Parts: sequence; C-alpha cells; structure tokens
Amino acid sequence: MVEYRAVFDAEVVFANGGGLRTDGFRLDVPDPEVTDDELAALLVRHLGLLMVGEVRISNRSVVEEPHKGGRGVATAPTGGGRRLVELSHEITDGMVTLPDLPAPRITDWLSREASRQRYAPGVEFHIARIDMIANTGTYVDTPSHRFAAAPDLAGVPLDRLADLPALVVRVPAGTRAVDRLLLAPYQVAGRAVLLHTGWDAHFGTDAYAAPDAPYLTGDGASWLVDAGAALVGIDSINIDDMTPAAAGERPAHTALLAAGIPIVEHLTGLGALPPTGFRFTAAPPRVAGMGTFPVRAFAVVDARPPSTSVDR
Repeated sequence: MVEYRAVFDAEVVFANGGGLRTDGFRLDVPDPEVTDDELAALLVRHLGLLMVGEVRISNRSVVEEPHKGGRGVATAPTGGGRRLVELSHEITDGMVTLPDLPAPRITDWLSREASRQRYAPGVEFHIARIDMIANTGTYVDTPSHRFAAAPDLAGVPLDRLADLPALVVRVPAGTRAVDRLLLAPYQVAGRAVLLHTGWDAHFGTDAYAAPDAPYLTGDGASWLVDAGAALVGIDSINIDDMTPAAAGERPAHTALLAAGIPIVEHLTGLGALPPTGFRFTAAPPRVAGMGTFPVRAFAVVDARPPSTSVDR
C-alpha cells in the first residue's frame, strides 16, 4: 500500500492575533490529490491549533513516503484481519551480536542417529544444546540486569512484556541521539515505545558497532519514565551511547530499569510496522537469577490501526 506525505511551507494567522510559519513541513496525507484547503485542515488538526483565522499553503509537493502518524490521517488498512510482524534477529551458530562478547554455539546433545538406539524402529528425535551468553540476538533487559536487588526474568510481570499497546518513533536518518524533543509529540503512557533508527540493517557486520550508532539519551530516557512508558525497544546495538566519549556511563539503562521499565535491544523489522495500532510482545523464559535473555519479539497489527502520535 503506497502512502503519501505532503512537503510544504505554511503561514498560520490566528484570529486573536499573532501567527506561525513553517518551512518544508512534512505531513501525512490520505492521497496525492489533497487540496490546499484539506492540507490546511490537516495541519491545524496535526498541531492541535486553536483560534486559527487563516492558513496559507505554498511550495507544496507530495511524495511517496510511509506515514509517520499524523493526527487526522488514519493508517491504511492492512488487507483484512490481523497480521504478525517478526521483530527478532535469528540466532545461529557462531553469530555475532556484540563484537566483544562470545558467539553462541549450537551442537547436538542427542543426535538423530544416536536416538535410534533408544526408541522403537522408525522413531527418532533430536535434542540440541546451545551454549550462549544472555546478551545474544534480540534480547530483553530486566531491572536486575542493572540493579542487584531488582526483579529478574522470573520477577517481571507478564503485563510488562506481552500484549502491550505500542507505537513506533521514526528517528530521522543520520540522527544519533534520541532526546526528549524527538519523543515529546508521542502519547507513550502505558505503551511499548519502539525506536526505529534503521540501524538493524548493519546487524552482523562491522558497521553495527560503529561509533555513529543511534542511542537514547539520558534526558530522553528520563522523559519516557516521567511520561509512563511501559517498555522501550530499539533496533540499534545498544540503547545507550557506547563510544569512549560516554565514559562507560549508561544513563538510559539506569533511568529505565530503575523505574521498572524493560528494555529490548537489537530489534529488527520496525519499518514494517504502522506508527500505532499494534500490540507488542517480547517475553523471555522465566529464568530465576538472570536479568537478560533472548526473546521472540513480535507485533500483532490490527487491520485498521488508529493514529495518535504527532511526529513529523
């Protein structure tokens, strides 16, 4: 389904005095034939403006571009019923998630050939063995990953990990630091907030650990805590800045996990999700004494999701 956004300049004149001007503004539109009057109404709705006397549109063009979730434009239906969207990387023998950590090793504990000695003729089974660290593939961090006395994988309630209403924050290309200004337009209370940076395209390559990997700032994490986010995920190598300039500080981990907000790192496929109108699950095994573990993260997308965010 092709989606469209308008790119335009606008001058807003308020009935009670004053005005507002935008240059090169981008806004979701329902189709490429949108009129200036329709575009003006969408802009007023998108920004939540009151007492508007006049809107003048100029330098307008319409481009094919996925919707970002503008108010007043519903996301297009997905084609009947609900659909599942895979958001996890596949775990394979020898894969690299983080360059300084050991890769998983997948071997046989009981091979099919050996199992034939245990069972009736024609009956065989395979029991595999995996040796890996917890931070492998797409995984969840629970509070005990950062704080010794905090809830671990067995202690975090399922309602913080499964079937969460969710939204996607589209991070502009070339942006490293996701701060509160990028997050402020979103209604995140009680939702899983998934930061779509596009960095997952580098997963499994040397570029994935490059110093320009996107991350969530401490200020952005604090805003998410105050705004009541239920879970935060990112498709980058870490939710914190990992460069030497960060000096080993982990403000995003610290703020979110101190507030009991799980973190899902190394997501993938977020570009296949609508801005809102889906539910997110990233549930790990219920292992006591561990704070991190791989998950099968996925989304359930409604046929016609609502639109509530206001990013541009």
